This record gives sequence, structure tokens and C-alpha cells, in this order.
Amino acid sequence: MVRGKTQMRRIENATSRQVTFSKRRNGLLKKAFELSVLCDAEVGLVIFSPRGKLYEFASSSMQEIVERYKRHSKDKVQPENQAVGQNMQHLKHETASLMKKIELLDTSKRKLLGEGLGSCTLEELQQIEKQLERSVSAIRARKMQVFREQMDRLKEKEKALAVENAMLREKFGGLQQRQTSSGEKEGEVICIEGGSDKSDVETELFIGPPDECRIRRPLQN
Repeated sequence: MVRGKTQMRRIENATSRQVTFSKRRNGLLKKAFELSVLCDAEVGLVIFSPRGKLYEFASSSMQEIVERYKRHSKDKVQPENQAVGQNMQHLKHETASLMKKIELLDTSKRKLLGEGLGSCTLEELQQIEKQLERSVSAIRARKMQVFREQMDRLKEKEKALAVENAMLREKFGGLQQRQTSSGEKEGEVICIEGGSDKSDVETELFIGPPDECRIRRPLQN
């Protein structure tokens, strides 16, 4: 019968768990013994049961194996500790250098603002003066550049407004001309209608002799 694959999880049943522990403990001790004999390896195995009972196997002496393990671990960890220590020293050196640079920059800034000049020599004052002159020249140059850029933008805006104004004038002139033409046509229509009314009134037929009773009949259209 083929055995199923064992699931890697805690066995809930206490009896089954104890039986499994005993079997696998013995198998592990046997494997450690075989490894030390077949491969001439120095093997040390330590097992604690769930109840805290100790089971161990050592191919020579457990104390010697433990000491050898400590030495090996110490030799392995020591280079890492040395690297960490060197990195810490490097970081401390860089931090001190940066702090010194910050202090010098702060002192230079205060001198440029006219503070702390009492301890400056004549040469230092001349250097500060030249630096300020260069700074003022750079500021003025940048100011003129910004001024020219603003003037260029204003000129472009002026051109755009002039074009827009010309277009509006053209549209307004055409609209005014159309309104004038429309007004003239309306005047002509009014004159024609007025003349028609007058003709209707004056076109009458009188029958009979003059100075006598006249019969007025309107002219039939």
C-alpha cells in the first residue's frame, strides 16, 4: 500500500504526536551517526522534546563541537562587524566635514549681510566687497533680462489687440452700411405708399353741369 504525503502541520492528537516524535527522533539520531561514520564528519545534534527533555548526539565531544561552532561564528561575524565599524567611522568623518562646511557658509552669509565684520582683515573686507559687486552686477543683468522679456510679451500682446481691433472695426463698418441701406429702402417704400393714397383720393368722377348738384361717384378700380 502506497503511503500518502504527510502534511507539514502540527499533529493535534497528543498520542500520535508523541509516537511521531519518537520515531523521527530515532531516525534523525541514526542519520547523524551514519553521516559521521560514512563521511568522517564531525556532527553534533541537540533535540529538546515538547516536555523539555534533552536528546543529543556527538561524533566526538559535544563541548568541543560547541566551542568550535562558537569560534567559527565569531570569525564569521567579526569581518561584518569590522565593515560596520568602518562605515560608521566614514559616516562620522563625513558628518563632521559637512558640519564644518555649514558653519563656514553661515559665517560667510553673515559677513555678506554686514554682520560679524569686526574680526575681518582688510583683505577679507576687499574680497567681500568684490563679491558683493559681482552679485549686484549679476542681479542687475537678470533684472534687465526680465524687463526685456516683459517688454517683448507686452509688444506681442499689443499687436494681437491691434489685429483684433481692426477686425472689430471692419465688422462694425459692414453692419453700419447694411443698416443704412436698409433704412433707405424703407423710406422708398413709404413714399410709394403715400403717393398711392393720394391718387385714390384725387381720382374721382363728377357727373353733371358745373355749379349744380353734382353726383360724386368713386372711380371703380
